[in-house]
Amino acid sequence: MNRSRKKLPKDPDPNQLATETVRLSTEEPTEETPKRSPLSEYLAAIGRKGGLKGGKARAKKLSSKNAAQ
Repeated sequence: MNRSRKKLPKDPDPNQLATETVRLSTEEPTEETPKRSPLSEYLAAIGRKGGLKGGKARAKKLSSKNAAQ
């Protein structure tokens, strides 16, 4: 979820400031995350697969001396 800075009123009454702060902190997000293109989804899946595979391969390749560090 992305955070965005909301403008509060200038020189407000303390009660108005408290009300606005509570309203902003409890409101539901209205923005939906944009759909990713099929190509982007495919490339993300390939990258994730390679990352999972590469971590295990690297762990096997490390010597016990390097693994202890």
